[in-house]
Amino acid sequence: MIIILMKAKALYDLMRLDHGVMLFVAVLIGALIANSGYLPNLTKLVFSFLTALFLEASTFALNDYVDLEIDRKNKRMDRPLVRGDLQPRVALVIFYLLFPLGILVSFLVNLQCFAIAIATGAFAILYDLRLKKTKVLGNLYIAYIMAVPFLFGAAVVSPTIPTAVWILSLIAFLAGEGREIMKDTMDVAGDRSKGVKSLPLYIGEKNACRIAAVFYLIAVALSFVPFWLKSTSYYGNFLYLFLVCLTDIFFIYIAAAIAFRKNPPLARYRKMTLVSMIIGLLAFLIGAFR
Repeated sequence: MIIILMKAKALYDLMRLDHGVMLFVAVLIGALIANSGYLPNLTKLVFSFLTALFLEASTFALNDYVDLEIDRKNKRMDRPLVRGDLQPRVALVIFYLLFPLGILVSFLVNLQCFAIAIATGAFAILYDLRLKKTKVLGNLYIAYIMAVPFLFGAAVVSPTIPTAVWILSLIAFLAGEGREIMKDTMDVAGDRSKGVKSLPLYIGEKNACRIAAVFYLIAVALSFVPFWLKSTSYYGNFLYLFLVCLTDIFFIYIAAAIAFRKNPPLARYRKMTLVSMIIGLLAFLIGAFR
């Protein structure tokens, strides 16, 4: 029984299923905003969530398979393949099973969502096999992956993407880019040994941290825009404002710390940004209901 639970935990880690919850919330937020604060068709909502979950899980598995040697060099013990909890071939089986299933399910939503899934899936494979060697480009893909669920959710119910959804997507994109730059700064040793080109290796670790801080601060500034958009449920919504301000306090603190502290604890701050983003998602979700 213990062995089964350990394998289940390893599979959970490999597929990053905790990210799946955040994906569901982001898709739901996009759908709610595009549907004027009302829940869309339940069947389509379930299919859209399964699309996001299957594509996310499969491409994370492929990512860990491709990155195994670099992750070993960087001592990424949070990776089940590095720990030896799973054989590398398991990651490939998961990819070959779930990736086409995710594309198929997206077709059951609508053609617009199918097109987004095809494009996102193609970018994901390109990232895993090629773009991660040039992390400056790869980071843009990761940031896109954090932004596109909002757009995908809106596409479930509407042929046009509302302004509020574009703003939320941009906030997610900027926060995601900042987090990836922080991760690259943490992984400098392994990336250098493998010839991977990352922003910290181009401009230095401190300058990279300062650029990440700028991304965070721009995201903070944009987070107030929905509160002033009269066409959305965020307009004058003080509960949204309170929660988003709480999120912003975290990001402002982290931005200042990584920009000015000599040896900031990047791993801890990166975890803090994840907590902040969860609070931000909650703010976006509550504000999406009318």
